Amino acid sequence: MLYQLYESQRALLSPFAEFASATSKLYNHPLSPFAHTPGAQRVSAGLDLMHRLSKEYEKPEFGITSVKIGGIDIAVQEQVAIRKPFCRLLRFKRFTDDVTVLTRMKDQPTVLVVAPLSGHHSTLLRETVRELLRDHKVFITDWTDARMVPKDVGPFHLDDYVSYVQEFIRHIGPEANVISVCQPTVPVLAAISLMASNGEPTPRTMTMMGGPIDARKSPTAVNNLATTKSHSWFESHVIYRVPTNFPGSGRAVYPGFLQHTGFVAMNPDRHLSSHYDYFLDLVRGDDDSAEFHRDFYDEYNAVLDMPAEYYLDTIKVVFQEFALVKGTWRVHGELVRPQDIKTSALLTIEGELDDISGAGQTRAAHDLCTGIPKDRQFHYDAVGAGHYGIFSGRRWREKVYPKVRDFIASHQGPSQPKAATASAKKTARNGK
Repeated sequence: MLYQLYESQRALLSPFAEFASATSKLYNHPLSPFAHTPGAQRVSAGLDLMHRLSKEYEKPEFGITSVKIGGIDIAVQEQVAIRKPFCRLLRFKRFTDDVTVLTRMKDQPTVLVVAPLSGHHSTLLRETVRELLRDHKVFITDWTDARMVPKDVGPFHLDDYVSYVQEFIRHIGPEANVISVCQPTVPVLAAISLMASNGEPTPRTMTMMGGPIDARKSPTAVNNLATTKSHSWFESHVIYRVPTNFPGSGRAVYPGFLQHTGFVAMNPDRHLSSHYDYFLDLVRGDDDSAEFHRDFYDEYNAVLDMPAEYYLDTIKVVFQEFALVKGTWRVHGELVRPQDIKTSALLTIEGELDDISGAGQTRAAHDLCTGIPKDRQFHYDAVGAGHYGIFSGRRWREKVYPKVRDFIASHQGPSQPKAATASAKKTARNGK
């Protein structure tokens, strides 16, 4: 019922949001007589802020059409490599007529970025992708808003997430280098562990950034909520049915608007201050600062619904049972054994000021991946970086990305011993 009420409210506010936008322009356009009345700039700024607080935010575009490599602008085309009901595997294909740059690009490593399915769209990693494209061939998971997936497609569990990741890795091949950001560090580690246990080639490198591998360490507000509430509480308080005006009508989901409320509730003062600063920037005519605010909140306010099964599985497996670190997690009946990973190099990254995944939670992957030689295991603490700072912004560009780039570049030898590769081929021939 709550979802239906929210949709009714959104529909009611929509014309007011558009009216506020139009009126704001009326008091701001240089050819409008209203723009020259006393206080016009403040009236326009107030109405613009009202519009942004009441409008609906659609999924943004990646908008990456070019990247600079070796001082030359290279065209980038977004392609769909694999289309699944709950996810698309996107490839950012680079094109150039410059023979020197083309040769350089052909030799660059291939990266699969596994984006979070945790409220925001994968476009939140736009800056991550843009930076990676300078030195890598890039794929990324683009998760689908669950309200847009028809109910008859069936449910989507955490186990299915793991299977999706495995399929994407196999599609790219053993030359893949996997980067998981936040929530997917857990299912990605499971996916690669199962591949290793079955004798399949595993990615050359695994980079895990700000994820809850062991959520018991330095628990944050997110962890505390999951541990203080029962599984049945989450089922009865945050799971709702998609209304009839969407393709996924009747599907059980954790609605995006509820997730967004939770995001804002974590730092209400910061958001209030940000909106007030935006109002002042408009009054002062500081267009650059105002545009920066718009760009950030266009992304931040665009949220998606998560499949209920997947969300509840994650709460139970990752934050309540700690099944991965306790060695009790089974995916489609198979036990997840990170110690079986032998050849993939591992880099974990944590932000000093991360209030989503606490200190030590991601680093815990090293305690699990005991089969990886110590000289192929690395950790980096991003000083001064919060959760978002480890994959976007100045600290990502200047501190974190160089570490990731150099780590991947230094592990581009054969990712799999010949015996293991032969075993994987034999398994494939036997249809197992």
